Amino acid sequence: MFKIIVCIKQVPMVSELPWDSKTGTLKRDLAQGMMDPASRRALEAALRIKEERAGKDQDTHITVISMGPPMAQEILYEAKALGADTGVLLSDRKMAGADTFLTSFILAEYIRKECPGFDLLLCGTQTSDSETAQVGPQLAGELMIPAMGYVRSIELEDGMVRVRRHVDDFMEVLEMDLPGLLTIDLGAYTPRYVPLEGIERAFQTDDIRIVNAGDLELAGEFNALKDSPTRIIDVYSPATRKENLVLKGAVKKVVGRLFDDYGKIISGAMGKDLKTHEHEGAK
Repeated sequence: MFKIIVCIKQVPMVSELPWDSKTGTLKRDLAQGMMDPASRRALEAALRIKEERAGKDQDTHITVISMGPPMAQEILYEAKALGADTGVLLSDRKMAGADTFLTSFILAEYIRKECPGFDLLLCGTQTSDSETAQVGPQLAGELMIPAMGYVRSIELEDGMVRVRRHVDDFMEVLEMDLPGLLTIDLGAYTPRYVPLEGIERAFQTDDIRIVNAGDLELAGEFNALKDSPTRIIDVYSPATRKENLVLKGAVKKVVGRLFDDYGKIISGAMGKDLKTHEHEGAK
């Protein structure tokens, strides 16, 4: 049995929510939730592995874990409708407000206790509500397993995984021993639609496991909001300012200054390395 764990998160459907300045958290209960887009792609990667192995008569079990309020059960039922086997919700007032450090710690505590012998752990690269891209690597650190990020394709072999990922304008092919953790790139593994019959079947089985702080044997005084080392001071939308600059002089001199002063910005916008222009100008 090949065991896959997928960590998913429920996020608000709208990008702007009232901010609680006292707790430094979003008031998530004021918006309808959905499965985070990056999490959906991690789940899709797991489902494709399961289907591929099924064609080779190899059993695969997918456990989907989320951490959040009781309403987050919705995305676990959705995951089961898509093809996941087991859904687990880590939910407790003591866990609320956890930063990425404590979120990774709590997830790791459950995985260590309840998912021994897993083979592959999948996460989205970064969630739409915070975009830190920290939980995946931190979770691997907590579990003391190797990890690779921004993965676009996965190939499994005996005891190892081969991945392709696009980083810094290079396509890399890497291999890693299992068990290990992968974060899935947001541009890979386009999610499938949820089948209506799958939704009905998923909700007919009330078997989402709810795990609280006591189940994880967290200390009685544990409080994620107070114990988190990260402190969010404020959240705001930056004001956009436009500045005009007129470059005067000979064309060659103006172009040279343009690339010297703004080459990095232009490269980022175009998605290309403009260093080649320096060589061309030297010819």
